Amino acid sequence: MHENKAGLGYQNFEEVRTGHIFYIDKTDFIREWWECADKVTLITRPRRFGKTLNMSTVECFFSNKYAGRGDLFEGLSIWEHQSADGEYEYRKMQGTFPVIFLSFANIKATKYADMEYKISEVLAKLYERNKYLLASDLLSENEKEYYRGIKAGIADKVAAGAIQSMADFMQRYYGKKVIIILDEYDTPMHDAWIAGYWDEAVSFFSGLFNATFKTNDFLERGLITGITRVAKESIFTGMNNLDVITTTSDEYAASFGFTEQEVFKALDDAGLGAEKQEVKRWYDGFTFGEYPDIYNPWSIASFIKKKGKYDTYWSNTSGNGLVNSLIRTGVPNVKQTMEMLLQGKSFEAEIDEKIVFDQLGGSPRAVWSLLLATGYLKVLNLRYVGERKRKVYTLALTNMEVASMFEDMVKGWFDGSTEAYYNEFINALLNDNVRKMNTFMNKVALNTFSSFDSGKKPSEQAEPERFYHGFVLGMVVNLADSYKVRSNRESGYGRYDVMIEPLDRTGKAFIFEFKVLDPDEDEETLEDTLANAHAQIDEKQYEAELVSEGFAPEQIRKYGFAFQGKVCLIG
Repeated sequence: MHENKAGLGYQNFEEVRTGHIFYIDKTDFIREWWECADKVTLITRPRRFGKTLNMSTVECFFSNKYAGRGDLFEGLSIWEHQSADGEYEYRKMQGTFPVIFLSFANIKATKYADMEYKISEVLAKLYERNKYLLASDLLSENEKEYYRGIKAGIADKVAAGAIQSMADFMQRYYGKKVIIILDEYDTPMHDAWIAGYWDEAVSFFSGLFNATFKTNDFLERGLITGITRVAKESIFTGMNNLDVITTTSDEYAASFGFTEQEVFKALDDAGLGAEKQEVKRWYDGFTFGEYPDIYNPWSIASFIKKKGKYDTYWSNTSGNGLVNSLIRTGVPNVKQTMEMLLQGKSFEAEIDEKIVFDQLGGSPRAVWSLLLATGYLKVLNLRYVGERKRKVYTLALTNMEVASMFEDMVKGWFDGSTEAYYNEFINALLNDNVRKMNTFMNKVALNTFSSFDSGKKPSEQAEPERFYHGFVLGMVVNLADSYKVRSNRESGYGRYDVMIEPLDRTGKAFIFEFKVLDPDEDEETLEDTLANAHAQIDEKQYEAELVSEGFAPEQIRKYGFAFQGKVCLIG
């Protein structure tokens, strides 16, 4: 009897089984997928949720390259499954299909040409692995010439049909249609959006996926995985044979990620049973279909391997670039909602699971849809509104690990020299040093304006607004241990009032009013704007709220923040 090792980073099923690596049986996915009988299935799950290992498991089970390797599945669900008449029907299917297994997980590029080249490298390796086809008499001389021409750097039009052609060759060689597995199909799409070559990428992948999964007469079944469901209108045009399974679908709900029962058993087996409730607080919260308590496998395996040390294992495995960009440069409503989420609150939103990347820059709904798909948000409640039964979700940060990741992300916005200026500003604030507050606030603003700018020609008013929403988020995160930061944000451009309330009732409390210089209100200088900010504080009697909570007037500091472009005046 071998003791299973809590190894990390294993994505090959054969290695996991032969190396006796910690594994929770997910092979019933094979049965469920096969019996659903959909021609092409797209399954979306957040990263590090076992997608690649599951795809490798499917390959090991069906591929004729693993014929006679039933030992890999002995004792597992798919091997022990019996039909109504007592037959081990799936054992007969093991190793009986030609299988093409490709992954786009490493297709990361800042330029379209680089992405195209990396895709061609994946295709060239596919052809290299199957060189035995060249030695057969099934291929004509023209086909052999075509085969030898599939190399890194081939034209995109040739690349688009390369997988379909390989399926043709394999189907003729084995006399059986081919199962095609494509893992992490959308990784290059994310980079394409960030780097600005989205339209070119859409055109390329539309042709590739159409040839591979729609018009492919040599296809037995297709299985695609990714993090997001990119809208069919983008790259799956006309694919009516595609069944899309998202995190809200009931199909395969327990096949990716660990259920609470599986996690608690694994903790008991590792001698960490006493940590169950704290593990739940840190790593629970993912909801897939009808399963409300799904845990991230990477975090659980890491926690067990590290013998019970709590850390942000999942969020430290990179892949947060798109999320970071969307929140940092997003419209103000996005930052306002992040403020609430980081304070442990929830919010309501409509979700569109078909991610339309073109809308991500300006649509909060598109951002929340992406964050739900990628695992950073969880569904607390779903209600139906109106005659058309619109779905309105109550959403919150998934768990403690995700909240910690977002806190680190916000802190990262004020990195390097900016972080020093930011900290100096906080120190000056706490020590009532208005001169230094002005010095360091202007340095913070100068150094971070561009990073909060969406790059889509923001107006003169929008720039400061993006900045101070991000600045307030930074305060929410950096002062959370000692202060409660809240904002009323009653109006749009130009105003944003903030209260900073000490948890220690003997400390100082602060009121901020942000205003952008507005000539329409007879403001000619920043001093005029500053005066109007203080008039706003007094007119709305903001300090009354703090006084009613027990703070003496002498404990309360009132500051106006007047902006003009990248210049700020505090008083």
